[in-house]
Amino acid sequence: KGQARYPLGNLPSGHHRVKVRAWDVANNSAEGFTEFIIAENGKVALQHVLNYPNPFTDRTCFQFDHNLAGQDLEVIIQIYTISGTLVKTLEALMPESDGAVRLDDCVEWDGKDEYGDQLARGVYLYQLRVRTANGGAISGESDFSKLVILK
Repeated sequence: KGQARYPLGNLPSGHHRVKVRAWDVANNSAEGFTEFIIAENGKVALQHVLNYPNPFTDRTCFQFDHNLAGQDLEVIIQIYTISGTLVKTLEALMPESDGAVRLDDCVEWDGKDEYGDQLARGVYLYQLRVRTANGGAISGESDFSKLVILK
């Protein structure tokens, strides 16, 4: 058991990956890695924003990567028709996210509008917004993405 600390300064903004290899006293080696995102100007960096499966019939799951690991996040996903009418707003609290929202902790949606009615098959647009919980001092939003309902 041990710790290694190494400052990573002057890294450019974007996606990075660190790989570490260590040996124990019996010369057994192990390897691990982590990925992280560096944002410009202290803002939220959102990458790999997607919904899976897409297209879908009865359920889809919104996933994304962010640079606010270890913080509670408020996630708001707004879904629009192709003509720009808002049909659904999803809100979720992600406690102490690790920087990646995947299938095990994603924001799930059943394809229904604000009134509980199933949306018609077709193409819809969505935008994801994230802010730190308890005040939301740091926030960010994704570009618009497409999703397809096949029902």
